[in-house]
Amino acid sequence: MVSFSPDHQTTTSSGSGGESAKSEDALHALASYLDEDMQACNHAILERMQSPVALIPQLAAHLIAAGGKRLRPLLTLASARLCGYPAGPDHQRHVGLAACVEFIHTATLLHDDVVDESTLRRGLESANALFGNKASVLVGDFLFARSFQLMTADGSLKVMAILSDASATIAEGEVLQMTTQNDLSTPIDRYLEVIHGKTAALFAAACRVGAVVAGKSEEEELALEAFGTNLGMAFQLVDDALDYAADQRVLGKTVGDDFREGKITLPVLTAYEAGDSGDRVFWKRVVEENDQAEEDLEYALGLIDQTGAIKVTLDKAKEYAAQAVKSLDIFPSSELKTLLVNTVLYTVHRAY
Repeated sequence: MVSFSPDHQTTTSSGSGGESAKSEDALHALASYLDEDMQACNHAILERMQSPVALIPQLAAHLIAAGGKRLRPLLTLASARLCGYPAGPDHQRHVGLAACVEFIHTATLLHDDVVDESTLRRGLESANALFGNKASVLVGDFLFARSFQLMTADGSLKVMAILSDASATIAEGEVLQMTTQNDLSTPIDRYLEVIHGKTAALFAAACRVGAVVAGKSEEEELALEAFGTNLGMAFQLVDDALDYAADQRVLGKTVGDDFREGKITLPVLTAYEAGDSGDRVFWKRVVEENDQAEEDLEYALGLIDQTGAIKVTLDKAKEYAAQAVKSLDIFPSSELKTLLVNTVLYTVHRAY
Protein backbone atom coordinates (compact mmCIF):
# COMPACT_ATOMS: atom_id res chain seq x y z
CA MET A 1 0.00 0.00 0.00
CA VAL A 2 1.10 3.55 -0.71
CA SER A 3 2.64 5.25 2.30
CA PHE A 4 0.35 8.07 3.39
CA SER A 5 0.32 10.33 6.41
CA PRO A 6 -0.96 13.78 7.35
CA ASP A 7 2.65 14.93 7.50
CA HIS A 8 3.05 14.32 3.77
CA GLN A 9 4.00 17.56 2.03
CA THR A 10 2.21 18.87 -1.03
CA THR A 11 4.30 20.29 -3.85
CA THR A 12 2.19 23.40 -4.23
CA SER A 13 2.39 24.85 -0.73
CA SER A 14 4.69 27.56 0.48
CA GLY A 15 5.20 29.61 3.59
CA SER A 16 3.49 28.82 6.87
CA GLY A 17 -0.04 28.19 8.00
CA GLY A 18 -0.05 24.49 8.73
CA GLU A 19 -1.20 21.46 6.84
CA SER A 20 -4.72 22.79 6.30
CA ALA A 21 -3.40 25.82 4.42
CA LYS A 22 -1.03 23.64 2.41
CA SER A 23 -3.86 21.34 1.41
CA GLU A 24 -6.02 24.30 0.40
CA ASP A 25 -3.12 25.44 -1.78
CA ALA A 26 -3.21 22.04 -3.49
CA LEU A 27 -6.85 22.43 -4.49
CA HIS A 28 -6.33 26.02 -5.60
CA ALA A 29 -3.41 24.84 -7.73
CA LEU A 30 -5.60 22.26 -9.47
CA ALA A 31 -8.28 24.87 -10.12
CA SER A 32 -5.66 27.31 -11.42
CA TYR A 33 -4.21 24.68 -13.76
CA LEU A 34 -7.69 24.09 -15.17
CA ASP A 35 -8.73 27.74 -15.03
CA GLU A 36 -9.83 28.06 -18.67
CA ASP A 37 -11.85 24.86 -18.51
CA MET A 38 -13.33 25.83 -15.16
CA GLN A 39 -14.41 29.25 -16.43
CA ALA A 40 -16.15 27.54 -19.35
CA CYS A 41 -17.81 25.14 -16.89
CA ASN A 42 -18.99 27.99 -14.66
CA HIS A 43 -20.41 29.74 -17.72
CA ALA A 44 -22.28 26.55 -18.68
CA ILE A 45 -23.64 26.22 -15.14
CA LEU A 46 -24.90 29.81 -15.07
CA GLU A 47 -26.42 29.49 -18.52
CA ARG A 48 -28.21 26.23 -17.78
CA MET A 49 -29.68 27.32 -14.45
CA GLN A 50 -31.62 30.11 -16.13
CA SER A 51 -35.39 29.78 -16.40
CA PRO A 52 -38.36 32.09 -17.05
CA VAL A 53 -39.63 30.90 -13.65
CA ALA A 54 -37.81 33.46 -11.53
CA LEU A 55 -37.59 31.40 -8.35
CA ILE A 56 -35.47 28.73 -10.07
CA PRO A 57 -32.40 30.84 -10.93
CA GLN A 58 -32.86 32.80 -7.69
CA LEU A 59 -32.71 29.72 -5.50
CA ALA A 60 -29.99 28.03 -7.57
CA ALA A 61 -27.91 31.23 -7.47
CA HIS A 62 -28.22 31.32 -3.68
CA LEU A 63 -26.74 27.85 -3.37
CA ILE A 64 -23.98 28.54 -5.89
CA ALA A 65 -23.16 31.87 -4.22
CA ALA A 66 -22.65 29.98 -0.94
CA GLY A 67 -19.34 28.80 -2.36
CA GLY A 68 -18.13 25.27 -2.59
CA LYS A 69 -14.92 24.16 -4.22
CA ARG A 70 -16.46 22.63 -7.35
CA LEU A 71 -14.37 19.53 -6.63
CA ARG A 72 -16.55 17.11 -8.60
CA PRO A 73 -16.57 19.08 -11.89
CA LEU A 74 -12.86 19.76 -11.38
CA LEU A 75 -12.33 16.00 -11.30
CA THR A 76 -14.14 15.57 -14.62
CA LEU A 77 -12.05 18.30 -16.25
CA ALA A 78 -8.81 16.99 -14.74
CA SER A 79 -9.52 13.38 -15.72
CA ALA A 80 -10.18 14.36 -19.32
CA ARG A 81 -6.98 16.38 -19.51
CA LEU A 82 -4.97 13.64 -17.76
CA CYS A 83 -6.14 11.30 -20.51
CA GLY A 84 -5.02 13.68 -23.24
CA TYR A 85 -8.33 15.23 -24.23
CA PRO A 86 -7.31 18.05 -26.58
CA ALA A 87 -7.83 21.75 -25.96
CA GLY A 88 -9.76 24.08 -28.23
CA PRO A 89 -13.31 25.21 -29.00
CA ASP A 90 -14.07 21.99 -30.86
CA HIS A 91 -13.32 19.89 -27.78
CA GLN A 92 -15.76 20.96 -25.08
CA ARG A 93 -17.50 17.70 -24.14
CA HIS A 94 -15.70 17.59 -20.81
CA VAL A 95 -17.02 21.06 -19.95
CA GLY A 96 -20.67 20.11 -20.49
CA LEU A 97 -20.24 16.92 -18.50
CA ALA A 98 -18.49 18.75 -15.66
CA ALA A 99 -21.50 21.07 -15.47
CA CYS A 100 -23.76 18.02 -15.52
CA VAL A 101 -21.88 16.53 -12.57
CA GLU A 102 -22.23 19.78 -10.63
CA PHE A 103 -25.98 19.89 -11.29
CA ILE A 104 -26.39 16.33 -10.00
CA HIS A 105 -24.42 17.26 -6.88
CA THR A 106 -26.32 20.52 -6.32
CA ALA A 107 -29.68 18.78 -6.73
CA THR A 108 -28.74 16.23 -4.09
CA LEU A 109 -27.66 19.02 -1.71
CA LEU A 110 -31.05 20.69 -2.05
CA HIS A 111 -32.88 17.44 -1.38
CA ASP A 112 -30.54 16.42 1.45
CA ASP A 113 -31.00 19.68 3.33
CA VAL A 114 -34.77 19.19 3.22
CA VAL A 115 -34.54 15.59 4.43
CA ASP A 116 -32.04 16.53 7.16
CA GLU A 117 -33.89 19.73 8.08
CA SER A 118 -30.57 21.57 7.83
CA THR A 119 -30.55 25.33 8.33
CA LEU A 120 -26.97 26.03 7.23
CA ARG A 121 -25.10 25.22 4.03
CA ARG A 122 -21.44 26.34 3.82
CA GLY A 123 -21.98 28.85 6.58
CA LEU A 124 -25.04 30.53 5.03
CA GLU A 125 -28.74 29.87 5.43
CA SER A 126 -29.66 26.73 3.52
CA ALA A 127 -32.02 27.11 0.56
CA ASN A 128 -34.80 25.28 2.38
CA ALA A 129 -34.46 27.60 5.39
CA LEU A 130 -34.65 30.63 3.11
CA PHE A 131 -37.11 29.55 0.40
CA GLY A 132 -38.95 26.64 2.02
CA ASN A 133 -38.92 22.88 1.55
CA LYS A 134 -41.27 22.74 -1.43
CA ALA A 135 -39.23 25.19 -3.48
CA SER A 136 -35.97 23.39 -2.62
CA VAL A 137 -37.28 19.98 -3.65
CA LEU A 138 -38.75 21.28 -6.90
CA VAL A 139 -35.66 23.26 -7.88
CA GLY A 140 -33.59 20.18 -7.07
CA ASP A 141 -35.79 18.27 -9.50
CA PHE A 142 -35.21 21.01 -12.10
CA LEU A 143 -31.42 20.69 -11.70
CA PHE A 144 -31.62 16.90 -12.05
CA ALA A 145 -33.58 17.45 -15.27
CA ARG A 146 -30.95 19.90 -16.50
CA SER A 147 -28.25 17.31 -15.81
CA PHE A 148 -30.03 14.79 -18.00
CA GLN A 149 -30.39 17.39 -20.75
CA LEU A 150 -26.62 17.82 -20.64
CA MET A 151 -26.10 14.04 -20.80
CA THR A 152 -28.40 13.83 -23.80
CA ALA A 153 -26.63 16.73 -25.51
CA ASP A 154 -23.32 14.90 -25.12
CA GLY A 155 -24.77 12.08 -27.20
CA SER A 156 -22.82 9.18 -25.68
CA LEU A 157 -24.88 6.27 -24.36
CA LYS A 158 -21.86 5.17 -22.33
CA VAL A 159 -21.61 8.55 -20.63
CA MET A 160 -25.35 8.56 -19.99
CA ALA A 161 -25.15 5.07 -18.48
CA ILE A 162 -22.30 6.06 -16.15
CA LEU A 163 -23.95 9.27 -14.90
CA SER A 164 -27.50 7.93 -14.70
CA ASP A 165 -26.27 4.85 -12.82
CA ALA A 166 -24.46 7.16 -10.41
CA SER A 167 -27.62 9.22 -9.93
CA ALA A 168 -29.58 6.08 -9.03
CA THR A 169 -26.82 4.94 -6.67
CA ILE A 170 -26.85 8.31 -4.90
CA ALA A 171 -30.58 8.00 -4.30
CA GLU A 172 -30.13 4.44 -3.02
CA GLY A 173 -27.36 5.62 -0.69
CA GLU A 174 -29.57 8.33 0.77
CA VAL A 175 -32.44 5.88 1.31
CA LEU A 176 -30.04 3.36 2.87
CA GLN A 177 -28.76 6.09 5.20
CA MET A 178 -32.34 6.82 6.22
CA THR A 179 -32.90 3.13 7.07
CA THR A 180 -29.75 3.03 9.23
CA GLN A 181 -30.54 6.29 11.03
CA ASN A 182 -30.84 5.90 14.82
CA ASP A 183 -29.65 2.26 14.58
CA LEU A 184 -26.47 1.61 16.57
CA SER A 185 -26.45 -2.05 15.48
CA THR A 186 -25.53 -0.91 11.94
CA PRO A 187 -22.41 -2.84 10.83
CA ILE A 188 -19.45 -0.75 9.67
CA ASP A 189 -19.69 -2.41 6.25
CA ARG A 190 -23.24 -1.09 5.91
CA TYR A 191 -22.08 2.39 6.90
CA LEU A 192 -19.35 2.21 4.24
CA GLU A 193 -22.00 1.13 1.74
CA VAL A 194 -23.99 4.24 2.63
CA ILE A 195 -21.10 6.64 2.07
CA HIS A 196 -20.16 4.89 -1.16
CA GLY A 197 -23.67 5.51 -2.43
CA LYS A 198 -24.23 9.04 -1.20
CA THR A 199 -20.76 10.43 -2.01
CA ALA A 200 -18.20 8.16 -3.68
CA ALA A 201 -20.41 7.07 -6.59
CA LEU A 202 -20.55 10.58 -8.05
CA PHE A 203 -16.80 11.11 -7.54
CA ALA A 204 -16.23 7.86 -9.44
CA ALA A 205 -18.56 8.79 -12.29
CA ALA A 206 -17.12 12.30 -12.53
CA CYS A 207 -13.65 10.84 -13.06
CA ARG A 208 -14.61 8.01 -15.38
CA VAL A 209 -16.51 10.17 -17.89
CA GLY A 210 -13.34 12.25 -18.30
CA ALA A 211 -11.57 9.15 -19.60
CA VAL A 212 -14.53 8.27 -21.81
CA VAL A 213 -14.59 11.61 -23.64
CA ALA A 214 -10.84 11.28 -24.20
CA GLY A 215 -11.41 7.90 -25.82
CA LYS A 216 -9.08 6.03 -23.50
CA SER A 217 -9.01 2.30 -22.79
CA GLU A 218 -11.30 0.60 -20.30
CA GLU A 219 -8.24 0.00 -18.11
CA GLU A 220 -7.69 3.74 -17.81
CA GLU A 221 -11.42 4.36 -17.33
CA LEU A 222 -11.49 1.89 -14.46
CA ALA A 223 -8.31 3.35 -12.93
CA LEU A 224 -9.92 6.79 -12.82
CA GLU A 225 -13.17 5.31 -11.53
CA ALA A 226 -11.19 3.67 -8.70
CA PHE A 227 -9.43 6.98 -8.05
CA GLY A 228 -12.77 8.75 -7.75
CA THR A 229 -14.33 6.05 -5.60
CA ASN A 230 -11.50 6.01 -3.07
CA LEU A 231 -11.21 9.79 -3.04
CA GLY A 232 -14.96 10.06 -2.41
CA MET A 233 -14.81 7.54 0.43
CA ALA A 234 -11.95 9.45 2.07
CA PHE A 235 -13.77 12.75 1.56
CA GLN A 236 -16.95 11.56 3.29
CA LEU A 237 -15.09 9.89 6.16
CA VAL A 238 -13.32 13.18 6.85
CA ASP A 239 -16.65 15.03 6.66
CA ASP A 240 -18.10 12.64 9.22
CA ALA A 241 -15.12 13.18 11.50
CA LEU A 242 -15.35 16.95 11.13
CA ASP A 243 -18.95 16.94 12.33
CA TYR A 244 -17.58 16.07 15.77
CA ALA A 245 -14.23 17.83 15.60
CA ALA A 246 -14.40 21.03 13.53
CA ASP A 247 -14.97 24.68 14.20
CA GLN A 248 -18.41 25.58 12.81
CA ARG A 249 -16.85 28.43 10.81
CA VAL A 250 -14.55 25.93 9.10
CA LEU A 251 -17.18 23.25 8.57
CA GLY A 252 -19.77 25.57 7.06
CA LYS A 253 -22.60 23.87 8.88
CA THR A 254 -23.66 23.48 12.49
CA VAL A 255 -21.23 21.22 14.35
CA GLY A 256 -23.12 18.24 15.73
CA ASP A 257 -25.76 18.12 12.99
CA ASP A 258 -25.14 14.41 12.50
CA PHE A 259 -25.51 13.85 16.24
CA ARG A 260 -28.80 15.74 16.44
CA GLU A 261 -30.18 13.87 13.43
CA GLY A 262 -29.17 10.48 14.81
CA LYS A 263 -26.97 9.72 11.80
CA ILE A 264 -24.87 6.60 12.08
CA THR A 265 -21.29 7.49 11.23
CA LEU A 266 -17.94 5.89 12.00
CA PRO A 267 -17.11 8.23 14.93
CA VAL A 268 -20.39 7.23 16.65
CA LEU A 269 -20.06 3.52 15.88
CA THR A 270 -16.47 3.53 17.17
CA ALA A 271 -17.33 5.39 20.38
CA TYR A 272 -20.33 3.14 20.99
CA GLU A 273 -18.36 -0.07 20.51
CA ALA A 274 -15.45 1.15 22.66
CA GLY A 275 -17.62 2.51 25.46
CA ASP A 276 -18.56 0.86 28.75
CA SER A 277 -22.12 -0.10 29.67
CA GLY A 278 -22.91 3.39 30.92
CA ASP A 279 -21.62 4.96 27.71
CA ARG A 280 -23.77 2.60 25.66
CA VAL A 281 -26.86 3.54 27.65
CA PHE A 282 -26.08 7.18 26.82
CA TRP A 283 -25.63 6.48 23.10
CA LYS A 284 -28.83 4.44 22.93
CA ARG A 285 -30.78 7.26 24.56
CA VAL A 286 -29.46 10.08 22.41
CA VAL A 287 -29.17 8.22 19.10
CA GLU A 288 -31.72 5.40 19.05
CA GLU A 289 -34.38 7.05 21.22
CA ASN A 290 -33.48 10.56 19.98
CA ASP A 291 -33.90 11.78 23.57
CA GLN A 292 -31.37 14.62 23.74
CA ALA A 293 -30.77 17.38 26.24
CA GLU A 294 -28.81 20.54 25.51
CA GLU A 295 -25.67 19.29 27.25
CA ASP A 296 -25.63 15.88 25.52
CA LEU A 297 -23.63 17.00 22.49
CA GLU A 298 -20.79 18.17 24.73
CA TYR A 299 -20.85 14.83 26.56
CA ALA A 300 -20.87 12.94 23.27
CA LEU A 301 -17.87 14.92 22.05
CA GLY A 302 -16.06 13.92 25.23
CA LEU A 303 -16.79 10.23 24.68
CA ILE A 304 -15.68 10.43 21.06
CA ASP A 305 -12.45 12.07 22.20
CA GLN A 306 -11.82 9.52 24.95
CA THR A 307 -12.30 6.54 22.62
CA GLY A 308 -10.10 7.92 19.84
CA ALA A 309 -13.02 7.70 17.43
CA ILE A 310 -11.83 10.64 15.32
CA LYS A 311 -8.41 9.06 14.85
CA VAL A 312 -10.02 5.76 13.84
CA THR A 313 -12.15 7.58 11.27
CA LEU A 314 -9.28 9.60 9.86
CA ASP A 315 -7.03 6.53 9.71
CA LYS A 316 -9.72 4.84 7.61
CA ALA A 317 -9.87 7.93 5.39
CA LYS A 318 -6.10 7.75 4.91
CA GLU A 319 -6.40 4.12 3.80
CA TYR A 320 -8.83 5.11 1.06
CA ALA A 321 -6.68 8.11 0.15
CA ALA A 322 -3.66 5.84 -0.29
CA GLN A 323 -5.69 3.61 -2.60
CA ALA A 324 -6.75 6.65 -4.62
CA VAL A 325 -3.12 7.67 -5.12
CA LYS A 326 -2.17 4.09 -6.03
CA SER A 327 -4.84 3.94 -8.74
CA LEU A 328 -3.06 6.73 -10.65
CA ASP A 329 0.06 4.58 -11.12
CA ILE A 330 -1.14 3.63 -14.60
CA PHE A 331 -0.68 7.23 -15.78
CA PRO A 332 2.75 8.71 -16.58
CA SER A 333 4.19 11.42 -14.38
CA SER A 334 2.95 14.91 -15.18
CA GLU A 335 2.14 18.18 -13.48
CA LEU A 336 -1.57 17.37 -13.58
CA LYS A 337 -1.04 13.93 -12.03
CA THR A 338 0.90 15.58 -9.19
CA LEU A 339 -1.94 18.05 -8.69
CA LEU A 340 -4.43 15.20 -8.46
CA VAL A 341 -2.27 13.45 -5.87
CA ASN A 342 -2.12 16.68 -3.91
CA THR A 343 -5.91 16.93 -4.15
CA VAL A 344 -6.09 13.59 -2.36
CA LEU A 345 -3.87 15.07 0.35
CA TYR A 346 -6.21 18.06 0.55
CA THR A 347 -9.10 15.74 1.26
CA VAL A 348 -7.45 14.31 4.36
CA HIS A 349 -5.71 17.50 5.47
CA ARG A 350 -9.06 19.28 5.87
CA ALA A 351 -9.21 17.62 9.29
CA TYR A 352 -5.85 18.99 10.51
